[in-house]
Amino acid sequence: MKPIKVYLQYPWKFPDSPYYKSLVENPPKGVEFLNAVKGGGAITNKHMFKISGIAKRLIRLGFKIVYPSIPNAHYPRKGDYDLIHCAHCLSISKDKPWVADIEMNTSMFLTGRIGKLGERKIRNLVMDSKCKKLLPWTEYAKQGILDVFPEFGKKLEVVYPAIPARKNLKKSSNKRLRILFVARYFDIKGGLIALEILERLRAKYGVEGIIVSVVPDEIKLRYPHLKIYNLMPQQELFQLMESSDLFLYPGSYDTFGFALLEAMSFGLPILTIITPNSASRKEIVSAGKTGEYIELDKNLSGTSIGEYEERAISEIMKKAELFIKNRKRIEVMKKQCLKEISSGRFSLVKRNKQLRRIYEEAIRQR
Repeated sequence: MKPIKVYLQYPWKFPDSPYYKSLVENPPKGVEFLNAVKGGGAITNKHMFKISGIAKRLIRLGFKIVYPSIPNAHYPRKGDYDLIHCAHCLSISKDKPWVADIEMNTSMFLTGRIGKLGERKIRNLVMDSKCKKLLPWTEYAKQGILDVFPEFGKKLEVVYPAIPARKNLKKSSNKRLRILFVARYFDIKGGLIALEILERLRAKYGVEGIIVSVVPDEIKLRYPHLKIYNLMPQQELFQLMESSDLFLYPGSYDTFGFALLEAMSFGLPILTIITPNSASRKEIVSAGKTGEYIELDKNLSGTSIGEYEERAISEIMKKAELFIKNRKRIEVMKKQCLKEISSGRFSLVKRNKQLRRIYEEAIRQR
């Protein structure tokens, strides 16, 4: 069978997301990804992460000043390929069919700002015959696109991200319950909330709290009893995940959250929150099966703890206590987490079968 040659088109020089690492390293059968960055994915080097973040913010700021609303659309390179898969952007393709995966509606705008000028240009690109499909990561993302572009309905198909299932996992032998928090962006991922929850659980129940993030030094000093690590290579992080019992993730602003999938792939039940900005998390975490969450009507502060944050911390701790008082609950949920990754919604088998069909249909329709 002749392989389908797919050109991966990135908005940046390299993809800074685990999504594309999984895609390149675990392609659909009979699919060859061109322009693939082997080993690419989330940056874990502390200094490179800071440099990359500063560069992206400056570029976006420049565009916001000059072009308040500009499509995140780019010209592909010429080459011998059958199809373009736009990695978190749109394509300005004149002769090749293309599809694009979309995390949220603002991903289609280079500045992340939705505006009438950009909307018109995006509408023209997507309604063009060369655009075959937009692939939102969640139903929530799909609805967000429809809210702005209702005419895109027939071109939308949800394709959930997937990551590999872990094999030969060791059974936890921790005498003290170990709860892990991992995030590159400390403030917006709820780092301060996580530290406070872990410290209070430690003081009350003897829980072992572990944090992997870029935590400011002055904040580290306030939590001397918690294990706080800087960003680390993926293999080291995976060792921590395998030796943990629960995964804590109180971030308010995620439109997806790959850390949740990675934690589930190690059988870690999730403790998290649902806010207006992170409503897609309901599609990732199934309450009572793969984790527990609380629902909030507004976002938590990433830099301070006020009255609203105190109430949220109290509610999350109550969810944590369900596991502390019944360790068997963790083992039951662990099996559900592993099943979701190996054969469920976020499995490679399901994603690759769906992508293969989408690619074939796009090529036939050209």
